[in-house]
Amino acid sequence: MCGRFALTATPEEIVAVLGVMDAEDFPPRYNIAPTQPILLAIAGDRRDAGSNLPDRRLMLARWGFIPAWAKNTADLPLNINARSETAASKPSFKTAMRHRRVLIPASGFYEWRRQTGRRPQPYWMRPTHGGVVAFGGLMETYAEPGGSEIDTAAILTTAASADIAPIHDRMPVVIGPEHFEAWLDCRTREPRDVADLMRTPAEGTFEAVPVSERVNSVANDGPDLQQRSEALVADKPAEKQKPKDTGQLTLF
Repeated sequence: MCGRFALTATPEEIVAVLGVMDAEDFPPRYNIAPTQPILLAIAGDRRDAGSNLPDRRLMLARWGFIPAWAKNTADLPLNINARSETAASKPSFKTAMRHRRVLIPASGFYEWRRQTGRRPQPYWMRPTHGGVVAFGGLMETYAEPGGSEIDTAAILTTAASADIAPIHDRMPVVIGPEHFEAWLDCRTREPRDVADLMRTPAEGTFEAVPVSERVNSVANDGPDLQQRSEALVADKPAEKQKPKDTGQLTLF
């Protein structure tokens, strides 16, 4: 899965990678968390066949996908990820997979390695060659009962590459620049036409950097979160916490 990521590139870098006309003033974010705004690239509405410019634009959406058919969002899980293997058939995502595929620019993502008897160790997964990558994503505009609309999105995930699998068995789908046009083309390309674009990234695409547990808190958002931490806290067994005496009876 992907539960935190970062986008620290400048607007100029985002424009250059995604091939959009301009970028929103999206400040550097080192610890983007679920329910927060994320940047998306979507297909535009231009039909000027004589233009050489990509037909794309940027927008913001809430990270946490809400299906259009949802009646009560309180009954739904927080869908920040969608499994690429089932997105085309799962009721929550199949319509978006057909009509609303998006690109989600990122400077990398965070993952936690679980260890028996120890606290999970966070890792910063950054592109080995630097720069910005584009995660494959889905979006949906949800109409709230009060009449307002909210744009929502999820990141597609796939099986982790062999070098990332020891940390976690899933990772984001990465769409290469040469496939941006095909991925965003929901008019003529159905999910089966882009299924091969959701394959596992090649080994070496990302470098795993152990970082401090400061990334665990959404209140922390700065470049220090991505600095290598050699003194791994996870090497120490987790201490068992004694339950606090609240003075109340419990059934457990």
